[in-house]
Amino acid sequence: MVETRQSIIQCLHKFFDDDDQVINEINRLAKETAGEIFSVALHILTNLEFQEQEAKECWQKIIAHRKTLSNAIGRKVGLRTAVCDYFCFVNRSLKNPKVVEINIFEETTHSSKYDALTKLVNRKYLNEALSGELARSKRHKTVLSILFFDLDNFKELNDTYGHAAGDLALYNVAQIILSVKRTEDTAARYGGEEMVVILPETEKFKALILAERIRKSVEELKLKHGGQNYHLTLSGGISSYPNDAQTPETLLDCADKALYRAKAAGKNNIALYSKDKRYFIRVDFAGETFVQKLDNASPSDFLTDGKNLSLKGILFESDIRFEFGNKLQIKLQIDQNSEPLLLVGNVVRVEALNNSRYDIGVSFLEMDKTAKNDISGYITRYLENLPD
Repeated sequence: MVETRQSIIQCLHKFFDDDDQVINEINRLAKETAGEIFSVALHILTNLEFQEQEAKECWQKIIAHRKTLSNAIGRKVGLRTAVCDYFCFVNRSLKNPKVVEINIFEETTHSSKYDALTKLVNRKYLNEALSGELARSKRHKTVLSILFFDLDNFKELNDTYGHAAGDLALYNVAQIILSVKRTEDTAARYGGEEMVVILPETEKFKALILAERIRKSVEELKLKHGGQNYHLTLSGGISSYPNDAQTPETLLDCADKALYRAKAAGKNNIALYSKDKRYFIRVDFAGETFVQKLDNASPSDFLTDGKNLSLKGILFESDIRFEFGNKLQIKLQIDQNSEPLLLVGNVVRVEALNNSRYDIGVSFLEMDKTAKNDISGYITRYLENLPD
């Protein structure tokens, strides 16, 4: 919508003295663009809100009204004059219109909508946009997801390197978000070091793909201020309508709760909101999985059948029954082109199967950056390859 708005504003400036050309250009955009054209055009000209179909009907009536006025006075009537007359005396949506240059109005609107540092929209506009997008999702019966990000250890960063370094970090993270989001997504600075992205028509697992891309890009970001090099990470939480919440406030609250779960799991994580406490998505995993019990009685590892994998644990099938709390070393072959990952975890699930075998669930203990990125990368690739 931002690009559409800019295109129409440029058209108004370019053909300020040729209203016929303006009308032709807006009609052309409507034919070539599968989006909201007439509602955006009328909002620019009047600041009135319309649904696209209603805006299209108003636009056609305005063009006809302009022709009627021109015939009545014997000369062409300007488009803006026709718009004002139509909404004051025909449609009567305007009560006390005010004449102002569009560029001045747009600059004022921009400054009231956007955060000066990050160039993301501010919290006030976020609230308005989220209410609007949620209403649209309910009306069209589509899904909607929310990403809630928070920079890890931001206070320590400010205390160590100074607030200018913190500002630089915020700006660069915002630019990463802006570079990967879609045109229809809304990215906002929620407050302090918190940022929110609204993702219309986006399933939770697709939101996770985008969030992981942002998380990894931030992790790889190299910053320098005052001759000092520093880096940062962020954590994120994801919630979705309609499964998690039905109102803007609860949708944000659910994403915030998932965010704190990601923080509690060691930071530099993305967690999904879930009512059953499963915050990290699990995907199928049939790669080679070697298991060794960490005690003196188990000198060697053995091959098991992997079943599914998440950032926090693994489920595998085994001939051996382990006990709750047993500490295991897990060797995973995530990618044939990379070295196996060595992880340590505790047994948190033991379920007997019908063929004298057992499902064993293991919760990973703290893992290093390489392991986290390899598992995150595997999950992301798996989700990207799922059919729509």
